[in-house]
Amino acid sequence: MAHEHAHGSSRDADSRALKQALTVIVVFMAVEVAAGVVASSLALLSDAAHMLTDAAALALSLAAARLAARPARGSMTYGLGRVEILSAQANGVTLLVLGLLIVYDAIRRLASPPAVHGAVVLAVALTGVLVNLLSERILRGPSDQGERSLNVEGSYRHILTDLYGFIATAVAAAVIIITGFSRADALASLLIAGLMLYASYGLLKASGRVFMEAAPAGLDPEQIGLALAAQEGVVEVHDLHVWEVTSGFPALSAHVVVRADADCHDLRRGLERMLDERFHLHHTTLQVDHETPLQPPLQIEVRQPDDSPASH
Repeated sequence: MAHEHAHGSSRDADSRALKQALTVIVVFMAVEVAAGVVASSLALLSDAAHMLTDAAALALSLAAARLAARPARGSMTYGLGRVEILSAQANGVTLLVLGLLIVYDAIRRLASPPAVHGAVVLAVALTGVLVNLLSERILRGPSDQGERSLNVEGSYRHILTDLYGFIATAVAAAVIIITGFSRADALASLLIAGLMLYASYGLLKASGRVFMEAAPAGLDPEQIGLALAAQEGVVEVHDLHVWEVTSGFPALSAHVVVRADADCHDLRRGLERMLDERFHLHHTTLQVDHETPLQPPLQIEVRQPDDSPASH
């Protein structure tokens, strides 16, 4: 129950942060689209497109956080917590597709660069840096109480990539104003696309690990198995599984064989306590059985045939 309460508090904080960041992003995105059209800047329009995905990512993450907060019931014995992982994976795919599209358009503009109004681009880019710094701070807030969920991490990486993108756009605008080198805008777009692809790789890898039920990062199943087997009274540990139900919810199951004279219930409680304190595994299922005592060898009595006359 305490574990469920902690998840509920964390998701409430996530929802508040996502809602605040979404409001900030949507307002600025509208301003940026207008400025990008006026200034004929691909860097600004690519940032605006990324901010559109930011808004979609934040909205998706917000919906996922609300669904994940619903209690487990019916056939959903773990609840809807893994919806957050689906949201993170969707954010990763969006970043991948958008990054590839920007690479294509940037290469085309490198070959035939349009005129870019550097002053407008610079003003909007600097404002974008401030807006994304604010959004980044809002989304970083929930992590002060612990590690960010993968759901919030997906939106956070969108915002962080946008922040770096605005910095690159501001530098490109300054270059255009000072030197008139208009290809700087397309080069900045390539840098933004590279950041998107890098963020996409991280999200897809992390969410894929959860769906493939790999052990959570930082938890070594072999080390956990050795720690269990090293406990006094434990004879053998097998069928050990460590996976992540959703962000921040690692789980473990194992079959533990203990000595025939051991108190299996007390030993199980000790093992669960060790897993909690040493590996921060709060959700564990241990099947504990006594070892089968060795049976004494079968004694076979061999009787000699009776050769006395009475036997004939």
